[in-house]
Amino acid sequence: MTKTLLYSALSLALTFTAVGCDVDQVRDGKLPTLDVDASGDPGQLPSYDVDGPDVDVSMEESEVTTPDVDVEMKEKTISTPDVDVTLPSDNE
Repeated sequence: MTKTLLYSALSLALTFTAVGCDVDQVRDGKLPTLDVDASGDPGQLPSYDVDGPDVDVSMEESEVTTPDVDVEMKEKTISTPDVDVTLPSDNE
């Protein structure tokens, strides 16, 4: 249970990290110019400046009181939330 919760939290954090990146193109791409002898300007790929969000994740131990309960497990079909995240546009 603890591992599942930890893996879920880490995957959620990684998802928001990847989705929350701000990418700005800083240089346009250019095709190479060629001569018949294949010498000439080699061209260039576009350059991008990528700034990802700063995420700090840490674990700390806390002592809590929990009940000792014996649970009989049954498989059921239930409704669960479906979360969609829409990031704001970069037009400010």
